Amino acid sequence: MKTYSQKSSEIAREWWVIDASTMPLGKLAVVIADKLMGKSKVTYTPHIDNGDYVVVTNAKNLVVTGDKMLQKMYYRHSGYPGGLKELRLEEVIEKDATRAIREAVKGMLPKNKLAAERMKRLRVFETKEHAHTAQNPKEIK
Repeated sequence: MKTYSQKSSEIAREWWVIDASTMPLGKLAVVIADKLMGKSKVTYTPHIDNGDYVVVTNAKNLVVTGDKMLQKMYYRHSGYPGGLKELRLEEVIEKDATRAIREAVKGMLPKNKLAAERMKRLRVFETKEHAHTAQNPKEIK
């Protein structure tokens, strides 16, 4: 018996849609990262990017447990002394609701050369409407 190794020419990508208001942020990020990496496929090969496209809707209605809306912080630095900026999760959602989901999913993906291509296949929308109905995405429950 030999171990199957997928080739780049054999990749078949699917489209998936998931509602962000159905599960907490962490569990949502795990499901999305799994689809982006292709780990749910039987043809999964670690060094080949065979993941699917994922469309996330309702990012404005993101669900978190506990006091994460007030206690979870997002940091960025301007590069200048004293330039550390911090925002609470509720401020991030108010300003750009897609950022919280993108950062959570990015944290779940392996830090390697394939991560950037995988993140390009993630499409996040603040409302229920999205621009990818022509691809006939399957719904993740």
